[in-house]
Amino acid sequence: MPILQPIVNLAELLARKGITDVVVSPGSRSAPLTLAVARHPQLRVRVMADERSAGFVALGMAQQTKRPVAVICTSGSAVYNLAPAVAEAFFQQIPLLLLTADRPHEWLHQLDGQTMDQVGVYGPQVKRSYDLPADYHHPDSRWFMERTVQEAITLTQLQPAGPVHVNVPLREPFYPNADEPFQYEPVRLITTLTAQPSLSAETWHELLDEWERSERILIAVGQLPRDPALLTVLGKISNELGVPIVGEIISNLPVNDHFITHTDTFLSGIGAKTADALRPDLLITLGNSFLTRNLKTFFRQYPARRHWHLQPTVDRITDSFQSLTTLIPADPLAFLEKLFADLDYQRFLQGDDDDETNEYLNQWQSINRRAARLVEQTLSQPNQPLTDWSAVQLVLEQLPERSILHLANSMPVRYANLCGLSEQQHISVAANRGVSGIDGCLSTAVGAALATDQIVTLLIGDVAFFYDRNAFWSAPVPANLRVILLNNDSGHIFRMIDGPGKQPELETYFETPHGYTARNTASDAHVAYQACDSLASLQSLLPDFFQPSDQAKLLELSTDKIQNQSQFATYKSKVKQIPKQL
Repeated sequence: MPILQPIVNLAELLARKGITDVVVSPGSRSAPLTLAVARHPQLRVRVMADERSAGFVALGMAQQTKRPVAVICTSGSAVYNLAPAVAEAFFQQIPLLLLTADRPHEWLHQLDGQTMDQVGVYGPQVKRSYDLPADYHHPDSRWFMERTVQEAITLTQLQPAGPVHVNVPLREPFYPNADEPFQYEPVRLITTLTAQPSLSAETWHELLDEWERSERILIAVGQLPRDPALLTVLGKISNELGVPIVGEIISNLPVNDHFITHTDTFLSGIGAKTADALRPDLLITLGNSFLTRNLKTFFRQYPARRHWHLQPTVDRITDSFQSLTTLIPADPLAFLEKLFADLDYQRFLQGDDDDETNEYLNQWQSINRRAARLVEQTLSQPNQPLTDWSAVQLVLEQLPERSILHLANSMPVRYANLCGLSEQQHISVAANRGVSGIDGCLSTAVGAALATDQIVTLLIGDVAFFYDRNAFWSAPVPANLRVILLNNDSGHIFRMIDGPGKQPELETYFETPHGYTARNTASDAHVAYQACDSLASLQSLLPDFFQPSDQAKLLELSTDKIQNQSQFATYKSKVKQIPKQL
């Protein structure tokens, strides 16, 4: 047996446990791991030279496929460069398997190169950390390695999903000789069965009684992948039970007649009387983080009297609105489908009138319509210049149906949230709102495009783009990727918020003007490039831009930060004019 045969066998374990995609960053210490996955016929291996990009590319792939993606890197500081993606994956609950090569531990603090303490390096940002043995001669070591890797793969997927770290110390020699056999041996699989938590009949009836005692019920949806079945049951609960369904673009709630999606506009500076009228008796929340401060502030300042939160596990108490009364361990879709079915049947038995007035729902929908009109008026002024916001609206309107939209952090995700997407488009929305950094937004979209044949469109600002342009380093960039770059030559968000926007140091210490364009970056990466500086030009370019092609495309929009600021200031002044009373 070759001395590194157990490492070769790890690749077989990955494939047998359902992993199909691996992202590798080149390195010498990690060579045995790299060769093992690269030569395996059932593994698709993507090479990313920059570990920071590699981690986010893997995240984007796993975000799209809902399956764990393995990441391999060499020892030393390379391991730390995965950390931003690891943190995002942890808080966004994305399954990643991190395989970090290491020197044997006896060489730590011995002035040897590319050596640091890697055991537990990601701290609490991973679900668990494992450390494999550096010597495999004893059968127990090989048994331990195979058991540990299977446990790690399983753990990435158990709810809540997330990243798991396996540190792999490796001794030389790393490379097999030409005449040395290289084959994958049979591995023993360990299957871990899962079960959904269930509520007792007594508990279920207590929840139904609490629902019945509540006059004003509201459901708020945090960040979730698009799920047509969930959208269907939420629509039924709203239409037939008179319950407002509140969410944002990252909740994948479309703009329609019943969902409440313009809260960032109408909850800004809301009057106390109106706020109290909108306050629910029972608030039900599901999903991950919420995007906008106005929505979070409203629910904290005007807390519900009772608050249920739905999540598959109870490993942590999620109480982001400081009002939680009941944590319900349940899959949100299954819970809401059963809840609606039971309530609908109960209404049938009681002979409730389907046409009864839903005053509470009407209040939310009425003020939501006002906010939508205000946004529309802001963006429909005559002789409108090309601004970041007007560009976002036009891009969202022109997106191909059933495509995927990635929203970079800072202003793009906020502009998109103010506009929304229509129900008829069937767009799936993703964004790195776990820890909400600008690092990795481009890489994540690249990863998503690698994992699907659908068009993947990324809306990204200039600082986030240039910060992460190593996502384009390892060719080829997937041909189904479309990048809309909003280049205002600054960290635009700092001009929009009151704190830094009023400081004399704004441009030097917050906005970071740079003078760059993406033309050379696109050329280096063999990405089709176009530039645009007017709404009319953008309107004419978008239809062809979204057409299928044999190469990725980047459309760079040059906007003026002063015009962007002026438009947003006009919008905020109009927000203040929204009637404070219902």
